[in-house]
Amino acid sequence: MHKLFIFIFLSLCLGACSLGHNDYSDFSNKPSQGWGYNDTISFTTSFADSIATGNLSIAVRHDNSYPFRNLWVEVTINEDSIVTSRDSINIEFADIYGNWHGKGIGSTLQIEKGIAEGITLPDSANIHIRHIMRVDTLQGIEQLGIFFFSDKQQD
Repeated sequence: MHKLFIFIFLSLCLGACSLGHNDYSDFSNKPSQGWGYNDTISFTTSFADSIATGNLSIAVRHDNSYPFRNLWVEVTINEDSIVTSRDSINIEFADIYGNWHGKGIGSTLQIEKGIAEGITLPDSANIHIRHIMRVDTLQGIEQLGIFFFSDKQQD
């Protein structure tokens, strides 16, 4: 009886840790020669339902060669080829003394920034991200990704 209780308890705990059926995440690798000013990174959401409401975040993985303390990006959301949202986001990588805010192992650090809370997106929405820094090519950015965690979890 004791083993059955432990099995049921562990099953419930593991089931509570699973992602919702409308959660989405994806990463894009950046070339070693850098992230060009005109190089737009695009993601297409994929949900189990036709629409989902939740929180959208951006994640950036960089190394110690990144020369700035922040990163300005422009985030555009398209639904059926219509721009529904466009915003400029400032992601602060370091404090004024040069201490990195991100977490990671080795020389790669990851930092995340919320873009929108309570946003409703359709399945197959397109999210485009480009840097709007005052340089042609950014060095030190390894990967860029997005996370969407839906408010309504799987039943």
